[in-house]
Amino acid sequence: MRKLKIIQILPTLNTGGVERGVLDFNKYLVDKGHESYVISNGGRQVKNIIKDGGAHIHLQVSKKSIFTLLQAKKLADIINEISPDIVHIRSRIPAWVLQTSKLFLKNPRPIIFSTFHGLYSTPFYSRIMASFDRVISISKTVDKYVNKNYQRYLKKPTRLIFEGADEKFFYPKFSPTQDFIDQFYAKLPNLKGKKLITYPGKLSSWRGQESFIKLLSDLPNDFAGLILGNYNSAKPKYYKSLQKLIEDYRLKNRVYFYDVEDDLREIYCLSKIVLNLSSKPEAFGMKLLQAAMMEKKIAGWNHGGSGEILEMCFPQGKVEFNNFDLLKQKIKELADSEEVPKNVFLTSNLLHEKTVAFYFDALNKNY
Repeated sequence: MRKLKIIQILPTLNTGGVERGVLDFNKYLVDKGHESYVISNGGRQVKNIIKDGGAHIHLQVSKKSIFTLLQAKKLADIINEISPDIVHIRSRIPAWVLQTSKLFLKNPRPIIFSTFHGLYSTPFYSRIMASFDRVISISKTVDKYVNKNYQRYLKKPTRLIFEGADEKFFYPKFSPTQDFIDQFYAKLPNLKGKKLITYPGKLSSWRGQESFIKLLSDLPNDFAGLILGNYNSAKPKYYKSLQKLIEDYRLKNRVYFYDVEDDLREIYCLSKIVLNLSSKPEAFGMKLLQAAMMEKKIAGWNHGGSGEILEMCFPQGKVEFNNFDLLKQKIKELADSEEVPKNVFLTSNLLHEKTVAFYFDALNKNY
């Protein structure tokens, strides 16, 4: 098989789903013998790009400012020097820099791919993601959204390539160490012996934390809840409103915030059910997928990307949007059920295989 030169471009390399995906794909490409380059404004994951055999090039493509476009000539010089087969763009700000850099790119130009990682708004600023040579949608929800709102900007039909979770990291037989378990319950003793319902995700008004707290107030006392996320970086007003809601429902001994770092698997293992109740449809239900991959029961509203994950991995957990009576009953049933997700197939390896296959289809003019 022909070996490729691939450049991925994103704003920074810190934490987040897109960053994790770029990191994983970099390793996959290197392991398969391809040359992998990542361009970003840096971050704590740069060392891992290099450790895994890729190359990182620092360029300020992260600030939402018209002056960031001044990086276009530098970006073009980098691309011209590397002479890649593929440039893969994953965010809107660097996408505008890349678009401007076309003025300085030498022929033959690389094929430019973009991935819609979110349900971007439809103004002028966001349409750039639909304007490149090939466009990838990460879910049916995203694919429908792109074709509805950006159809006139597409040069070719979109290709649906589902996101995937790392099957080597999120696997069924993983279990936390006894030290972790002891320390966890020493920190949160009121959770010991409870049926733990976990709610991962960024603290935000549309992410559904209020609905989660309401649900716990309707469940028996042997249920407890854990809200995962970096609450220290959340908007203070929203965080305080959640704390007040917990107090109003008299749940201070049953619902806790937990700033998950590198212990997401451990928390999943201690959980009965992992839940998603976002009020807006999400682009993809990655947290639910990760939990399902570990054979943990998942549940949530049946809409958006999370609804797709529930349909594919554990349809028993689907609940009609905003039907709290059914949700409460469903959680009780699932907590006592022996059924768990099995044979979850949306792996990161499958995602990478399909992405590289798409590259070759484009290079061979098959798509």
